Amino acid sequence: MPSRNVQKPDVINSYYHVYARGNNKQQIFMEPADYDYFINLFGRYLSVKPSEDKTGVIYPHFYGKIELLAYCLMGNHFHLLLYQYEQSSMSHLMRSIMTSYSRYFNFKYNKTGSLYESTYKASIINSDSYLTHISRYIHLNPRYWQRYKYSSIGYYLNGKEDEWLAKDKIDVLFDNVEDHKAFLEDYEDQKAVIDELKYELANQ
Repeated sequence: MPSRNVQKPDVINSYYHVYARGNNKQQIFMEPADYDYFINLFGRYLSVKPSEDKTGVIYPHFYGKIELLAYCLMGNHFHLLLYQYEQSSMSHLMRSIMTSYSRYFNFKYNKTGSLYESTYKASIINSDSYLTHISRYIHLNPRYWQRYKYSSIGYYLNGKEDEWLAKDKIDVLFDNVEDHKAFLEDYEDQKAVIDELKYELANQ
């Protein structure tokens, strides 16, 4: 297993597992509309065409600088799998997403203060083998992962498409969809990796 960096690396042409959770492990998604709002932020910042707010101001645009390969939103945390082309694009994207969602959440629920436990955590991924395990770990977070609505699993197994979700770098690691599904269902192999990932995240 390759070594990971517990600090936030900032390397071009690199994969990253990104993770953040609610302050004091509080819920950051209270209802379906909250998950949907967060997912819509991917489109805002990563679609081919820049997006504008209601006044015509263009939002930060990261298409071509960084790619989102996989995601899973859980009640009190989220996981992302990113590929960074341009230095600092990960930090800029995460700041945009987390700030935008925090403003939405605090306004909607009349809250103040930090929504998140801390800034996001990021581990660099430096092998194809570890990349496949990370993608599986992300998708298997929910108990009923095959039909979970708030992860990218539907893009990989059910033919769902959006321009802001880049599948190619994961798809190329498998012969076909059935091969990918079989890998996801290989819980025996997955258990040891999950244990190590949980230890890694707990100590960042």
